[in-house]
Amino acid sequence: MKHANRSAVGMIGGMVLAWSIYYAVSKVVVGATGSALLAGFLLRSSALVFLTAQLLLDGSFSRLFHQGKAMRILLMIGVFGFLLDLFANLGYAGGSLSTGTALLKTDVLMVNLVSVILYKKKLYASDWLGTFVMLFGVLLVLGVDFGSMSLNLYDLFFILSAMCVTANAFIIKRAQDKYHEDADMISYYNNFVVLLLFGTAAAVTGDLGRFDWASLRDLWWLVLLGGLAQTGIYFFYYRNLKKYEVWVVKLCLLLMPVVSCFIGVFFLNEELNAKKMLGILIVLAGAAVLLLRSRIHHEAKN
Repeated sequence: MKHANRSAVGMIGGMVLAWSIYYAVSKVVVGATGSALLAGFLLRSSALVFLTAQLLLDGSFSRLFHQGKAMRILLMIGVFGFLLDLFANLGYAGGSLSTGTALLKTDVLMVNLVSVILYKKKLYASDWLGTFVMLFGVLLVLGVDFGSMSLNLYDLFFILSAMCVTANAFIIKRAQDKYHEDADMISYYNNFVVLLLFGTAAAVTGDLGRFDWASLRDLWWLVLLGGLAQTGIYFFYYRNLKKYEVWVVKLCLLLMPVVSCFIGVFFLNEELNAKKMLGILIVLAGAAVLLLRSRIHHEAKN
């Protein structure tokens, strides 16, 4: 039992850490290249190397070409994976940073609603309380300025991005449950489709042609680290989706900005101020409510 608990903590912790590293590296690579599309192309290209090596080492590479009926849903996962990034970037191009950051996090609430309405999952009042508390803490950690928040048409892209994130999580879950696809096959197809779409978009916008490729000599280790982190995301996130409900996995990901905050402090010279510290404490308080879920409702029944 203790081994199972340690394994579960390791899988959740690995997912949060991998996502946090990728978030930090992606931020640096986008700044260095001056293009979100080109950065996405480079990071996904790096991830493709690691994913290919993984399949070759475990002898499952040949299964890529024998997906049959599952091919359509695998391609769909990749398309939604690209769209969630595209819509977020379009929102940031003309919308407010604070508003966008807040709206992108609404995917957690969307997942909860879909779980209750479509999948008939039972969420207690304490689940909703813990969700809102964690969400509020995350916004503080991310430095959202509630006073400067305003809505415009570009903010609709943030909502579309959150919807794509939500839809993709349930599509991945369906690919696993109905088509019995494993995490590695889903990962490879997702990454390959997103890579092609990022490369095509970067070529159409001219970002590929304008980039000084010689500068990669200073970026290559970051691109490799980002690709490795992306591979880690696929490995942990998809396996967690297989084991747990979507809403549980999404709530665990709310810990990601906390880890990213410390990565920023130690490696990117970012400041850990009182507002962020308060946010971290609030996130942990919300997580505590959710961790005590079974105990709280066991007591209520008695």
